Amino acid sequence: MRLRVLFLLTLFPVFAVCAPLPVPDQGPALRIQGSNTIGAALGPALVKGLMEHQGLQAVHTEPAEGANEQRVIGKTRQGKTVTIEVAAHGSSTGFTALKKLSADLAASSRPIKDSELVDLEPLGDLKSPEAEQVIAIDGLAIILHPQNPLNTLNTEQLAQLFNGEISTWETVGGVGGPIHVYARDDQSGTYDTFKDLVLRLRGKPLVPSAKRFESSEQLSDAVSQDPQGIGFIGLPYVRQAKAVAIVDGDSQPMLPLNSLIATEDYPLSRRLFFYLPPSGHNPWAKALVDFTQSSKGQAIVAASGFIAQQVQAMDVEPRASMPEGYQTIAREAQRLTVNFRFEEGSASLDNKARQDLQRVVAYIKSHDKLDKQVTLVGFGDAKNDPQRAALLSKLRAMAVRRELVKSGVVLREIRGFGAQMPVAANTADEGRIKNRRVEVWVY
Repeated sequence: MRLRVLFLLTLFPVFAVCAPLPVPDQGPALRIQGSNTIGAALGPALVKGLMEHQGLQAVHTEPAEGANEQRVIGKTRQGKTVTIEVAAHGSSTGFTALKKLSADLAASSRPIKDSELVDLEPLGDLKSPEAEQVIAIDGLAIILHPQNPLNTLNTEQLAQLFNGEISTWETVGGVGGPIHVYARDDQSGTYDTFKDLVLRLRGKPLVPSAKRFESSEQLSDAVSQDPQGIGFIGLPYVRQAKAVAIVDGDSQPMLPLNSLIATEDYPLSRRLFFYLPPSGHNPWAKALVDFTQSSKGQAIVAASGFIAQQVQAMDVEPRASMPEGYQTIAREAQRLTVNFRFEEGSASLDNKARQDLQRVVAYIKSHDKLDKQVTLVGFGDAKNDPQRAALLSKLRAMAVRRELVKSGVVLREIRGFGAQMPVAANTADEGRIKNRRVEVWVY
């Protein structure tokens, strides 16, 4: 699907400067631990932005004692030093640090696991909307050497490639002989995401001979210098390597393009999170979360190479493979870069969807589209009865309609296309959840 972005409007709450945040007499004002994807550059950049927004001076970053650890330092107008520590050793280490009370905020490139949720119950419900904060969207790029002629791989091939079942490039139509596999380390949320989206669904472990990296940059550079290499990496770290298009089930081949990742249609898209313990949280942690969701914070997200949660309108080129009714909508309207998704096994909107509702309403109001200028299009996963799939897809769109109506939006139309146009394979829960989605179109 070729998507052309027409215009963009940042639609986030303005981050107001309240009373200056407290400065501790000793020790760091805030301790962040977790994802290397976030902590390597995005986390420190957001911290720096918050400090400058707070009026701190001479804000700068310097290495801390360990590898992949940094301090962001600034001074108040009274000359007091403020330090925020960022340690980036993998998503799981952030939750461990929260439990040990050695961190105030966890950065994660995957959702919190049920076991971690139970472990951290004394800190409150980390799945609550206040605690679980989606700060950006990322796409896992599958990267090759720039001269590798392959352009497309499907998720089944990926599992076999990274498991070692496919061991030569010729097996998948390439050239170069034996395949060299590169992967992030076991602490990495990037690895957890790849394992969940590709390997675990097919019951395949990572090939033991894979070369493992804690650093995203080092992994990407190693692949880009190895004609036989293949690896996976967060979108900002493609660097000099070549990204290939991915097919999942009956989906179209999709490159990790910004527009496809923003809607989370791209098969290997993922959410990046801050987890803020609800009970007794650090005021700097809450301020950082609020700043990150503001227009200034999301501008830093975009500048760091990730996908900001901004509402954009884009043209979608009609294709013969689309249902006729969908082609008609595509010819007459523009799609917003938001897909509403639902809690697993539920008709309830998930935490990101709740935030996206506010963004979409702000967009609709600012573009004077409150009166019959918006169509909702629902999709679902395959059912034995196609009519049931169509009905459920329309009911999901109606769930979004109920929320928009509360803000004065009068819908033009609600459509349900059932299990048509899947963006993921329906063979596992994760794929079915991605296919259960509601698109927003504006006229």
